[in-house]
This record gives sequence, C-alpha cells and structure tokens, in this order.
Amino acid sequence: MYDPTRLAALVAVAETGSITRAAAHLGYTAPALSQQLAKLEREAGATLLVRHHRGARLTAAGELLAGRARRVLDELDQARHELAQLAGLSGGRLRVGTFTTAGVHLLPPVLSAFRRAHPDVELAVTEYEPPGGIAAVTAGEVDLALTHTYEPAVADPPPPGVMVEPLLVEELVLATAVGHRLSEGSGRLAVAELAGRPLISSAPAHPPRRGVESALAEAGATPAVVCESPGYALVCALVSAGLGVAVVPEMVASLSSTPLAVRRLEPADFRRTISVVHRGDRATAAAATLLALLRSGFGRAAAP
Repeated sequence: MYDPTRLAALVAVAETGSITRAAAHLGYTAPALSQQLAKLEREAGATLLVRHHRGARLTAAGELLAGRARRVLDELDQARHELAQLAGLSGGRLRVGTFTTAGVHLLPPVLSAFRRAHPDVELAVTEYEPPGGIAAVTAGEVDLALTHTYEPAVADPPPPGVMVEPLLVEELVLATAVGHRLSEGSGRLAVAELAGRPLISSAPAHPPRRGVESALAEAGATPAVVCESPGYALVCALVSAGLGVAVVPEMVASLSSTPLAVRRLEPADFRRTISVVHRGDRATAAAATLLALLRSGFGRAAAP
C-alpha cells in the first residue's frame, strides 16, 4: 500500500520540477520531503526521480506512478467531500412519501425542523395513499414514507429490506353531527349501539379500511352513504351535515374543519397505527436524520 502523503509529494515534484518548490507547496522542509520520496522509492522498488542542478525530474517509473497517484488523490479528495456532505448534510436530496392526514397535520413541523438544521438539502414530498408508501420505498421512489394500518385488520409483512416502524397509535372514534343522540353521555358507546344507524362508510374497498368496515357490518351498522374517497374531509362534511355517523381516527375528528361531536367506542379495539417506512441500515444520512426527528416528534409511544 502506498502512503497518500508520499504520493502527493511525488505529484508535487512532477508539477513543480523541484523538491524545494514542492516542499514549500506542501508545507514541508526540503529534507523532510526528500525522506518521504526515498520511502516511496523503497515501497515502489524503483527509482522514481533524478536530481539535477536545476531541480528534479521523474523517471519513467516515476511518471507512471505519478499518473496513477493523481487519480488516486482525486478519488480521495472526492471521497472526503462526499463524507463531509453526509456528515453535515450540506447537499443532496431527501424524498419523503406521506398520506394526507400525516402530510397536513404531522409532517410539516418535522420537515421544518429538518430544514432549519440542514437548509441545503433539497426536499421533495409525494403523496401516497397507504399502502402505496411501502411500495414507493421498496422501489426507491422515496427515501422514507409515512403510512398507516387499521385494526381490526391483518397487515401484510413488509418486503425484504424494508422496515415499517410504528410511530403513533390512535383510537378510532365515533363522529356524529353536533347534538346527535349518540353523542350524548360521557362514557364509551358500545359498538352494538351502531346497529341500524346510518353510517358514512369510508372507502369500503380500500385495503386499510376493510377490517374496520367488516367489523362495523358485523355489529349491524348500516351503510347510508358509501364515500369512495379515502380522504376523511368529505366523510366529516357528510357527518356534520347529518347524513350519518362515521368511525374515524381521533386525530381526524379533532382537526375536522366542519363541526362534529365525538364519542369513544367500547370495546376500544378500533385503532389506527401511523408508521414510518424506511430501509433500516441502508437509509441515507438525510433519511436517518429525518427518521430521528420523526421518532422524537411524535408525542405518544407506539404500541403493538
């Protein structure tokens, strides 16, 4: 193995034509640089330069090694630059996937904190309706993504090399119009009480909601309006207008732009888990940094 310092000395002599000038360029004394060159000749097993009264010139072996050395030193400089970028996140791009609720209410403050710390990293955000974010991370379309699953449901295992890490678990609650009879009382409402009640059915064909819709159907809740949009803004608007009741995530109900009344359900088996999808140890430095912010930014610990 050749010492990069000695390779740099040889290149400097090749470029300056003088040991003295090369030493001054590198910050060495001439004797110290001569010692480095002598060690390099022993490593190479060949005479690399010839001294003369006007300076020094490289031999054929010296020219060959100097040419290779330039490429090696350029690669090392590029590596140092790229490592500095990774350590300081002074450039590059971070691609994030999200679904609507998280993109509107959870992700912006986390991305804001990331941008304050790393203003030179380009941010790109793409919306994926779950489970599309998992596929996007798997395909390399994004560096990480926020997704969700519902209970009751059976979640599919993630693809190899992809991790789905829970960040937040929230209950699904009953949303009704203000003043609705089912909203009266402070205790939990038995799911059986939904039997025969008009229900705003939220995207029953949507994979994350199928288990919830099936459980509500088993409890006798009758779909009054089938809302095929996977987003909840339309569902909440229909509920607020008195067209039926709906079972929605607690966050959705509390942040609804239309007035709603909320009641917790019994049993409390209806839940939504918000998770972050990433590549584990293969995550980029920017993705790992945002992942740490997401872990610390969610107020409630995830539970299985």
